[in-house]
Amino acid sequence: MALHITGDTAADALLTDNPLALLVGMLLDQQIAMETAFTGPLKIEQRTGSMDAAAIAAYDPDALASVFKETPAVHRFPGSMAARVQSLCQALVDDWGGDAAALWTEGDPDGATVLKRLKALPGFGEQKAKIFLALLGKQYGFTGAGWREASAPYGEDGSFRSVADIVSPESLTRVREFKRAAKAAAKG
Repeated sequence: MALHITGDTAADALLTDNPLALLVGMLLDQQIAMETAFTGPLKIEQRTGSMDAAAIAAYDPDALASVFKETPAVHRFPGSMAARVQSLCQALVDDWGGDAAALWTEGDPDGATVLKRLKALPGFGEQKAKIFLALLGKQYGFTGAGWREASAPYGEDGSFRSVADIVSPESLTRVREFKRAAKAAAKG
């Protein structure tokens, strides 16, 4: 199954084919447009020559920060996000043999277990972990028992709450509308 998150064929292909790229895209998805966040892994791969956890973990931190700052920047906060991506990759190397997919495949885990594993990663709080779990279940073929409940409310069928629901330009528009309405409601 192919992901269609960014509108960029090459970036979407990398997200589809490389679980680390998808995880890094989710990590980058804060305080920037979703499409920009999820094209970040392609920029990183093109500039470093790799989208591999061990290679990124071992990359010189200052050089990685420079990679993030190149125009167009990977993120609006290139230094801190380069460090965060490097920490994520180091955790994957230390705890999962560098295999991002092991988070949702090793030991045939259920949804609650994957959520717990995601929340243990640097940069993944409750909400980000739930959104990523919903993305795995809705678009990436994860079928672990209870994934919808563990990712609630993002796992709801037919919702347009997050990147987990983006499958086309139209669904991207609906997710943006939902987020705008939620922000307006929060301001009261």
